[in-house]
Amino acid sequence: MKYQSIIHGLTYFALSLGSFQFAHAQSSLQIEDAILKEQQNFYFVDFKSYPKKLNELPIGVFDSGTGGLTVLDALVNFDEHDNRTKSPKKDGQLDFRKENFIYLADQANMPYGNYHAVQKDNLLKEHIIKDFQFLLSDKYYPSHADAKHRADKEKVKAIVIACNTATAYGYQDAEAFMKRTGLDIPVIGVINAAARGTLALFDKEESGSIAVFATVGTIASGGYERTIRDQIKQLGYTGDLQIFNQGGHGVAEAVDEEPDFINVKASTPRADYRGPSLENKEYIIDRTLLDIYNFNFDRNQMLCDSKDVEDCSLMQINSSENYIRYHLVSLLEQMRKANKPQPLKSLILGCTHYPYLVKEINQVLAELKNYKGNDGEYKYRALIAEKVDIIDPSVFVARELFEALEKKELFNSKGDMLKGSEFYISVPNQDNKAVVLEGEEARFTYAYKYGRKENEIQEYVKVVPFDRGNVSDLTLQRFKNVIPNTYELIRNFSQNNAKLSGHSPALKIN
Repeated sequence: MKYQSIIHGLTYFALSLGSFQFAHAQSSLQIEDAILKEQQNFYFVDFKSYPKKLNELPIGVFDSGTGGLTVLDALVNFDEHDNRTKSPKKDGQLDFRKENFIYLADQANMPYGNYHAVQKDNLLKEHIIKDFQFLLSDKYYPSHADAKHRADKEKVKAIVIACNTATAYGYQDAEAFMKRTGLDIPVIGVINAAARGTLALFDKEESGSIAVFATVGTIASGGYERTIRDQIKQLGYTGDLQIFNQGGHGVAEAVDEEPDFINVKASTPRADYRGPSLENKEYIIDRTLLDIYNFNFDRNQMLCDSKDVEDCSLMQINSSENYIRYHLVSLLEQMRKANKPQPLKSLILGCTHYPYLVKEINQVLAELKNYKGNDGEYKYRALIAEKVDIIDPSVFVARELFEALEKKELFNSKGDMLKGSEFYISVPNQDNKAVVLEGEEARFTYAYKYGRKENEIQEYVKVVPFDRGNVSDLTLQRFKNVIPNTYELIRNFSQNNAKLSGHSPALKIN
């Protein structure tokens, strides 16, 4: 299934270190020495014995959760070249069909977008280096209950950072770490691709607004806006191109069912909720905008302490759709209050979780365009162009990966993505007595997750295969509906792994 990315004909290019001028000082993390030097450490990887022949190794893809599967799905469905000649011509055969993939969802430590807000940039970078370590090593745990790890996972020949926040905060550190390993393998990020892809939709003299809809952490990094402005100058755009940023507090968390932001079993407001609310000073639900939000209250998708919405003293968002409603209204209110705003023409989905919600985004934009105030005037119509392009950067990541594999002659001629792809997820390491857990799902408490410090080298998590214990039916149904081809890869891996391991039943939705 192809996404609604409306990006065609752009010359792809590799993400380079010099493209990012973020104001984050590169730091020395002890996890790197543990990986490179400490042979008795769990994280040690002997790079001197790394396979010399890389072609038949898998491609590693990671994200802070399952959102990065939207990027993997773009790779799975990519067909822009003749597979025999590698020339840019569709041939009806998937370009990466003979490649195997290893996907990692660092679910236990997600969302990455919140670490900057609590001043834990270095802890986030440590998580990212550990993601690299997993993909470059052969270690994993068969299940959360296993005390001993196995060492028979394949290592990778390329790494795709399928996470905007990880690219914004950790790319430079990851590139420096890769140089220390001595490996010459491609590392692909997402932000530059989205910036150029968006501008390719504008004529050089055209005016309009570009909105970046991403995690709070990605927005705080300034990576997207800075890159877009740099490209506007470099490519010679002369129109009035305005950029608006909307940090999607809670959206990625809702997609991955983080209990601090969504609880499908809840029927009344709860004390541990951290999303937008009537009393949240930073992310306030504005009572005067309730008619515009048009929240869906069916099946407890909004939690209220009264049967009458007007009498709610507590109000909490409890569905992905309502998070989208809150943030798109917030974005248009921001635009409405700006000086001479140009109409919104492009909306960049700067988080890999957001493509799951393209249907909801289009629906809410249409509603807002047709919303009339009490005065009979269309409140937002002038702020929304006739056509708003929803930009999913994933297709550009696929183009960059293809180019990198071609340049280094790393294509696999013997693989099979359906039979050879593997899917892993991080879960709290319950054998580590220092971890602090809560709830039936045994997740890290919020205070523990963001209270940890970098350079305390320990196994906070175990990385295990996807199974019934760590991927819910609701999430699996979303995979089947939105990324059906990748769902088939997941299902096939799960069935094979269940047969081999004897652990949790295979993942399957009828």
